[in-house]
Amino acid sequence: ANTDSMWVREELSRYQSEKPCHVCHGARLRPEALSVRVADKTIAQACDLPIGKALDWFETVMPTLTPQKAEIARRILREIQERLTFLDDVGLDYLTLSRSSATLSGGESQRIRLASQIGSGLTGVLYVLDEPSIGLHQRDNERLLGTLERLKKLGNTLIVVEHDEDAIRSADWLVDMGPGAGVNGGKVIAAGTPEEVAKVPESLTGAYLSGRKSIPVPEHRRPYDKKKVLTVEGATGHNLKNVTAHFPLGTFTCVTGVSGSGKSTLVIDTLYKALSRQLMGSSQSPEAYKAIKGIELLDKIIDIDQSPIGRTPRSNPATYTDLFTPIRDWFAELPESKARGYKPGRFSFNVKGGRCEACQGDGVLKIEMHFLPDVFVTCDTCKGTRYNRETLDIKFRGKSIADVLAMSVDEALPYFSAQTRIRDRLAILQKVGLGYVALGQQATTLSGGEAQRVKLSKELARRATGRTVYILDEPTTGLHTEDVRKLLEVLHALVDQGNTVIVIEHNLEVIKTADWIVDVGPEGGDGGGRIVAEGTPEDIAACKESYTGQFLAPLLKPAPAKTRKKKK
Repeated sequence: ANTDSMWVREELSRYQSEKPCHVCHGARLRPEALSVRVADKTIAQACDLPIGKALDWFETVMPTLTPQKAEIARRILREIQERLTFLDDVGLDYLTLSRSSATLSGGESQRIRLASQIGSGLTGVLYVLDEPSIGLHQRDNERLLGTLERLKKLGNTLIVVEHDEDAIRSADWLVDMGPGAGVNGGKVIAAGTPEEVAKVPESLTGAYLSGRKSIPVPEHRRPYDKKKVLTVEGATGHNLKNVTAHFPLGTFTCVTGVSGSGKSTLVIDTLYKALSRQLMGSSQSPEAYKAIKGIELLDKIIDIDQSPIGRTPRSNPATYTDLFTPIRDWFAELPESKARGYKPGRFSFNVKGGRCEACQGDGVLKIEMHFLPDVFVTCDTCKGTRYNRETLDIKFRGKSIADVLAMSVDEALPYFSAQTRIRDRLAILQKVGLGYVALGQQATTLSGGEAQRVKLSKELARRATGRTVYILDEPTTGLHTEDVRKLLEVLHALVDQGNTVIVIEHNLEVIKTADWIVDVGPEGGDGGGRIVAEGTPEDIAACKESYTGQFLAPLLKPAPAKTRKKKK
């Protein structure tokens, strides 16, 4: 049967898995097309090469052709090599040409579009880039900045939204927005060269550029306990080459390496999927591995990603963190509510009774435009409050339930100072740096970083078992250095409760605070998939083969932090 319901499709997709076609083995072409070969490769084999290797291979094609064919191929090959060079220059040498676009990260997609613009050779164009450095190792970042510099020299103007320090320092002109986030921001704090902005006392960005503020290297690192180690043995998924990796439990562990080295394959596709299957009964299929040791020391594994906390306007930070339940209970306990016989359900916008029936508690009405995207307009009846007039008559300290949902976390904390259950959850939201977010803000309007921190606050509010593994894939995406500092405080608080935090990260400010690092590489694609080094940040910095170590070394103190034994 066919269905148009996205919910049904998503539900059924949990029981589906993809496998290569048994006839073409994933080549997608008929035998007749695959029988044509150039330099002993079919078109499918050529497309399966990583961009770096494809460049080398296309250079070997010309000598294999007859003079007549070489004349035909000369211009085509030059065009192919130019386009591959542009992709190589923006740090995408590890991607295969046949890679599905749906599996690309946002940063990779943006850099592919950037490569196509370099190839066009246009001048006098204004380019706007939103965090092009997302997902890039510091080594690849230098190549990206060189590419942007080349676009500028062609006579173009580039406006880049960016948090990366190297990108900020290489800018000709810097505009710093702030001072805070959300309702606390929206002003230009400073504008000028990076050196001028660094001198502005009100600028947070300037404070980090000048060194007035910084994220410190920990004085002590948590010890490596040989009896409490999670070990993945013989992982061979994608480009991993029979990898064995160690993750000490009760520590803050960073998995590092250049883009495409195999970090996500090791942590998400192998470790997370295998553990979620064994501990949580998940249906996800992990990549190939021989064994995982240390599972008996854990009770659950949680992947805190940047996906939305809800797909509809009904979901918000208050409902997701279970904060809305005690708020509704509190309003139901007020004398006027009891006199009218109102129960907590009266203050829910998801059920009939207290909600506005004109918009069914959405606060907005959806107008279908057929051939255009749907348009949402504020409900005329409730003016976006979601509740009917009778419900809004119930007030606590002069505010109705709708007024409370419109409050920011910072405003709500003193308002609910006497209600312990509510205050404690609000304090956690403030601790993860979300003081500016409204309690009733629609989940669909939260950024990826905000959604991730809402999820973190929910985990912090849970009773700690000390046997949980939290996995985060590049949690600093889209975060300012000040927000990174707040995030690190939260992650280290989770570890202090006895839990294990495993982070895939390129941000050196995060990596330098880790207790343990697993560096994957040394290159991306086929040139990666090995463990280059394991140990403390000081151990990694001392490893000459590690690109991460080369960039990490200048950030560490000359005297090493008190380290514990490295695995033998």
